[in-house]
Amino acid sequence: MTILLATLNARYTHASLGLRYLLANMGPLQRQTRLQEFVLGSKTTEIVERLLLNRPKIIGFGVYIWNVEEATKVVTMLKRVAPDVVIVLGGPEVSHEPAEQAIVQAADYLITGWGDVTFAKLCEEILNGPQPIMKIRAGVQAPLAQLKLPYSLYTDEDIAHRTLYVEASRGCPFKCEFCLSALDKTAWPFAIDSFLAEMETLHARGARQFKFVDRSFNLNIKTGLKIMQFFLDKLESDPHDPVYAHFELGPDRLPDALKGSIVKFPPGTLQFEIGIQSFNPEVQALVSRKQDNQKAADNIRWLREQSHAHLHADLIAGLPGEDVASFALGFDRLVGLKPHEIQFGILKRLRGTPIIRHAARFGLLFDPNPPYTILATNRIDFMTMQRLVRFARYWDLVANSGRFSNTVPCLLGDTPFDNFMSFSDWLYAKTGATHRIALDRLAGLVSQWLQSRGMDLTEANLLLASDYAGRNDSGNAKTKATGQPAILPTPIRQARHLAL
Repeated sequence: MTILLATLNARYTHASLGLRYLLANMGPLQRQTRLQEFVLGSKTTEIVERLLLNRPKIIGFGVYIWNVEEATKVVTMLKRVAPDVVIVLGGPEVSHEPAEQAIVQAADYLITGWGDVTFAKLCEEILNGPQPIMKIRAGVQAPLAQLKLPYSLYTDEDIAHRTLYVEASRGCPFKCEFCLSALDKTAWPFAIDSFLAEMETLHARGARQFKFVDRSFNLNIKTGLKIMQFFLDKLESDPHDPVYAHFELGPDRLPDALKGSIVKFPPGTLQFEIGIQSFNPEVQALVSRKQDNQKAADNIRWLREQSHAHLHADLIAGLPGEDVASFALGFDRLVGLKPHEIQFGILKRLRGTPIIRHAARFGLLFDPNPPYTILATNRIDFMTMQRLVRFARYWDLVANSGRFSNTVPCLLGDTPFDNFMSFSDWLYAKTGATHRIALDRLAGLVSQWLQSRGMDLTEANLLLASDYAGRNDSGNAKTKATGQPAILPTPIRQARHLAL
């Protein structure tokens, strides 16, 4: 092995699509290139030891907002104990503002932007000359038709145990300023027939969970319909061996043709991630987000009432121009549309995104350390922002987890944001913690809160007990007819929201 491709994933179940693209496009160097993935929280010395085990000459490291702190420790130690090993960095975190980053200073080379073909060319120069002169190289954006697709590089173990990330397109035509895709000129599709042939091969090898990373799956309706039909064909050919597909969906673009396909998917086989971010038109205009709020709301309502799709909707707190009252109105409106999960996100300043242009006018203060979370704005002070951070964490534990489906409506009442904020403040006062709260203890605390709001002990405990009666230990939903676990490829958390 001469070249090693490495990264730190957030979890073992995540598999790096980016590194597999690099490996697929190494050309003649592919035979001497290997891929090695690690998980956040691993001991730095053990990672370095494993990286050096086969004496690579070049290590390419994928750097992201979630792994940059630990990756910096790894790269720094690598250069200390093995200075002759050439370190090449790439990834979104180091593609912007590189001069101020310690990991870039420690490394030998940096590829910014697309690395699919540039990494192989740089490795060829390092190994065989002429030696590269510049430390930083802008990645060449090759036409997608020239890229070799990476899906055959998912191993049998990946297919059996990990999330398979796939993409039918790259880029995004929208300019939402909090997103790195704001820097894209447009969206570029892969040849749909070639892409679906790769999906066919993955399915034949046993893949049953497919997570699309396309920014908006429904930008091109004809392509979207072909992809959905691919999965419908699999479901129809063997209903006892279903698949699960995850897509990001633009909320205000849902024509009848797409609806016609969506309604054909049975429970537990389809998930949409729906970016709302804010329902405030003034805030949307400030961050260059174009969205028809009424169409978006109508489409979410239709999806919830007419389809079996699992809906995961996103809101962001801390956007410029939005105060707590405005966010609360948007939150309550989204709760009323009844998506299965609401991802309550706190604004982060991704390096390179245009959101920073609002910093002075709106008093945006970001944590200087990854993941660069907003600390305060001129509309939300630091103490209030911390309350929102805790709200988001508790919301994930209680509402999004699917473990308290019957209980959550009683927690929310007629004013969901205000009521859950009160619960969040009380829960933090009781525990002083937002992590590592055991499920049994959390259920007991929820019962105490309900009693403090006027519910008697028996009623509160019966309500909580009803949330456990319909689930087995793994969290999978049980069918109404038999009480046995449903046989689905659905991830555990999503399965808890199923009402079969």
